Amino acid sequence: MNKRLLFPALFAALAGSALADKVVSIGYSGPLSGGAAFYGKDVQSGLEMAIKELNQTGVTVKGEKVTFKLVSLDDRYLPNETATNVRRLTSQGVSIVFVPHSGGILTVQPLTARDPEFLLVAYSSEPKILEAKNPMTFMLPPRFDNYFQPFTATQMKAFGKKLGLIPTTSAYGKQWTEGLVEEWKKQGGTVGANNGVDYNTTVDYSSAVSKALAEKPDVLFIGGPSQPTALVVKAAREQGFKGGFIVMDQAKFEQMDTIVPRSYLDGSVGILPTIEYAGTQVFKAQYQRQFKKIPTSEAALNYMGMNIIAKAMELAGTTEDPKAIRAKLDAAAKALPLGKTVYKLAGVTAGGHVDAEFVIASVKNGKYTKLRLTKVFK
Repeated sequence: MNKRLLFPALFAALAGSALADKVVSIGYSGPLSGGAAFYGKDVQSGLEMAIKELNQTGVTVKGEKVTFKLVSLDDRYLPNETATNVRRLTSQGVSIVFVPHSGGILTVQPLTARDPEFLLVAYSSEPKILEAKNPMTFMLPPRFDNYFQPFTATQMKAFGKKLGLIPTTSAYGKQWTEGLVEEWKKQGGTVGANNGVDYNTTVDYSSAVSKALAEKPDVLFIGGPSQPTALVVKAAREQGFKGGFIVMDQAKFEQMDTIVPRSYLDGSVGILPTIEYAGTQVFKAQYQRQFKKIPTSEAALNYMGMNIIAKAMELAGTTEDPKAIRAKLDAAAKALPLGKTVYKLAGVTAGGHVDAEFVIASVKNGKYTKLRLTKVFK
């Protein structure tokens, strides 16, 4: 054997190995099948887009080049399956896990401090996530209790004081309903029976809508994933309902109006579509080119969240220590270039909550009108 050829070859192999990127797995447990699959896949697509861009531009952590890989597991929107998925991910060395529903988030929050520790990136507006004061949680959306007062005031003034209820019956939906009903009554309104249904399994909403409309409400509170929420609107309009809708923040107008005519949404209040924000044109174009669909806040906020995580790793000098990464989130958010923020971003609070611009809107004559907020929780 030619030793002069062996050792250079061995040296080259070792050098190539040393120069190889470090692969960092990012965990995701969300609904990728069932009634909430569209929602879960929108979250997943935002993460995929961010990771693809980060891998193209390059991320260096403590002098070492890093490549990210998304490991996605389907939990079918079931908290017990979220917990199983998270244990599986962390047992394989994953230290960052994204979860996009409150039931799953609240179930796995106590696991974050156990061995092995991990940083939980929460995509849900449930206030209890922050109220748990979990030091290893990073929450992306605004709390949904931001919406109760302006939604109620707007619709009560426009349509009347009687509220009908057809919300989703998930844990998240129940908390939303409880808070909105309290605010509606506080502002002098009356509330009908709760005709809630499981938006993830129900196909025909006509019965629940009929029961709610029998009480002659001025406004209907509805919401869950966008696609079934649009079907509730369709059933209500086709049964002759002329009043307004309060739309839970999980449902997105830009997805609903691909299923029902925009005229059906007139008189609704909800969340301003992502594509209506100033400065989102580049993000929108890139996202649509890659996924052939409209970007929503699920995609945009998780895209932002992944970029913040990557920058926090750079600043912390580690991809493996979730505490150190968590400590750098605010600095990372403030250091992000405008092209990666989508929404106007002020930073991350000490409690681990993204401090970003958000806007609510009403639909009038087929157009979105921005509404002023009078009450904001961080």
